[in-house]
Amino acid sequence: MKLSIEDRQLLDELCVQNGVSQVKVLKLLETVYDYEFKERRTGVYDALREILKSSPSAEGGS
Repeated sequence: MKLSIEDRQLLDELCVQNGVSQVKVLKLLETVYDYEFKERRTGVYDALREILKSSPSAEGGS
């Protein structure tokens, strides 16, 4: 997902303030974006649920 420098800094700041993983938030945003223009969004909630359930070690850093 392409974010501007300002958007990336804001995301970093918000994730730190709220104690959430930036990697996980980016994965959630990318998943929603991937499903956004599909005719049927079947599976989007399952995909989001899997990301939320994933362990911090499966996130690849941050």
